[in-house]
Amino acid sequence: MLRGDLKRQVIAISRCWYRTLPLLSRGPGLFATATASKYHLLPSTSSLLPFGSIGESATVVGLYLRPQFSGSQLIGGTRYFCSSGSSASSSDAFLGKSLAYVALIVGSGLATYYYFPRPAKVDQKVGSDEHVVTNWSGTHVARTKVCIQPESLEELEAVVVDANSKRQKLRPVGSGLSPNGIGLSDDGMVNLALMDKILNIDKQTNQVTVQAGARVEQVVDALRPHGLTLQNFASIKEQQIGGFTQVGAHGTGATLPPVDEQVVSLRLVTPGKGTLDLSANNDPELFYLSRCSLGLLGVVAEVTLQCVPIQKLLEYTFVTNKNEVQKRHKKWLQENKHLRYLWIPDTDAVVVVQCNPLPNGKEPPKLGRKYSLDKRLEPFRSLYKELSTKYRTAKEGDVQETEKSVSSVTVKAGSMSSSAARGEEPVGILSDSELSELSFSELRDRLLDFDPLNREHVKRVNEAEAEYWKRSEGYRVGWSDDILGFECGGQQWVAEVCFPTGTLKIPNLTDLDYPKKVLELIRREEIPAPAPIEQRWTASSRSPFSPAFSSSAETLFSWVGIIMYMPNLDDKQREDITRCFFEYRQAVQRQLWDSFAAYEHWAKIEIPNDEESLVQLQEKLRKRFPIDALNKARAELDPNGILTNHFMNKLFPLDRSQKELAV
Repeated sequence: MLRGDLKRQVIAISRCWYRTLPLLSRGPGLFATATASKYHLLPSTSSLLPFGSIGESATVVGLYLRPQFSGSQLIGGTRYFCSSGSSASSSDAFLGKSLAYVALIVGSGLATYYYFPRPAKVDQKVGSDEHVVTNWSGTHVARTKVCIQPESLEELEAVVVDANSKRQKLRPVGSGLSPNGIGLSDDGMVNLALMDKILNIDKQTNQVTVQAGARVEQVVDALRPHGLTLQNFASIKEQQIGGFTQVGAHGTGATLPPVDEQVVSLRLVTPGKGTLDLSANNDPELFYLSRCSLGLLGVVAEVTLQCVPIQKLLEYTFVTNKNEVQKRHKKWLQENKHLRYLWIPDTDAVVVVQCNPLPNGKEPPKLGRKYSLDKRLEPFRSLYKELSTKYRTAKEGDVQETEKSVSSVTVKAGSMSSSAARGEEPVGILSDSELSELSFSELRDRLLDFDPLNREHVKRVNEAEAEYWKRSEGYRVGWSDDILGFECGGQQWVAEVCFPTGTLKIPNLTDLDYPKKVLELIRREEIPAPAPIEQRWTASSRSPFSPAFSSSAETLFSWVGIIMYMPNLDDKQREDITRCFFEYRQAVQRQLWDSFAAYEHWAKIEIPNDEESLVQLQEKLRKRFPIDALNKARAELDPNGILTNHFMNKLFPLDRSQKELAV
């Protein structure tokens, strides 16, 4: 029996494991903790593995897990879907190979356990039938006994029917990349990681149909041999297509809309109306509403996306100042297909990244980057060596000298104690060889980790980052999916807003006022704000719940995000960073959001803790989005409310008549 199970599982794993390893090293994904002997271990791409050989007390963090049952089992008992094992193999040699694969994966799982940080305040002692699931940043956690991963449309439909009949919550959750944990639920979740097939590529229409669990990178790889690619990308490519479109993700480009506009049709599995095929020609009102509906109207099972011919991009990165940006912004916005600004707090530096298609047959400019990677990273490495010496001295007891060189400050955004003043060494000091292996974003994390809430320290890190970008000036050429992605850094808090800024023909330039006012706020309030303040642009969307929705195709939108990193695993320091970030966020919100008609990205909006602020948020959202239309559709398509969670109930509460209709 063991050999038969292993054969089935190892064949599947060998097909997909090469895609899992990059995810383990790069980080983003959905993470779970469970008693290993009770669960399948599931790499974050696909496939299952019996894990009964691990001891009862073992736990695994960093990979998908689901309970081990045989046959087609449903929730309620509790029952889950799981493929049955195949017949036993007759080859002892195969058993040896299978066990070797198991050893490899077990080792990788254990490495993942120690490599990935755990979220703060999570009780890791879970029951044999429980999952603890956290988003990538470790900022939101769910603990549930129901976490289902169907392998086919038929299984998904049966799960939804069964859950609806029992009023069992089944919140759709994707790759767990959203900073706010929008898809997490203590009451039950469904994830389509096993429904990741590329169903059809139509070269006549340049469209691709995929199961919603397929990842962006997987879709791009499948399109490339056909000379096609997606129109635009966010910063990373590990998102599942379902979540990618449902939250209205976006890239950058004044003529390019958010990704929900790429959706030309979708298949929606609903608790109340069964499976619906929606498009602009088939129930257009519901189609546009459901393209960006946050998983509230049904589980998106399949999506057809409009593609574009594959193209190479010429990227030009350079550093300028605020005055030059003011002079040239309109021209840059109109002339570049993709444009991105990185405003560096406490400096006059603005990093400009311009990307445009490289015409066929045209040679790229000869000017590459002037400096080698080692030279570009030198400002970070030098600062690290300087600070590590000081912190080592502090560790040895010379706290007074450390306090003179790296002093503790009180910020108006929140009074925070310095780890330097406490004489603590936040991380093990790295050797030169270890330091040489770290990327730009990893070095920044290590530097901030020394004293993340000390404003003077953060200013020095920002200055080092500005110098890094100055040394990174130059051109590079690559496929659009490679060029448009970029390093986001490690675990973090993010607040990103979207606001209208005229049209591409006549931009009103308020988009430049917003980051300038944020920079002034940082200076005035003495906020320890790390770089960057990132700014991007999109065209409008026809999806009513997109933050970039407009009835006019000419409307231009700008997206601006602020950030704080959480590099340290110390719970107390993470709590301090969280408190400081929300004070920073609230200051920006209070002074800028209403005056700029700014609304948050759905994957980054957070629920206020106090009732007054929550009511204000609900009223603000109601002014911008057709919430009554959404709730009416919810009552029809999800009458028992199984697709919602606490987060959604707070944002879009049902009134009494809608609740009665739902019941």
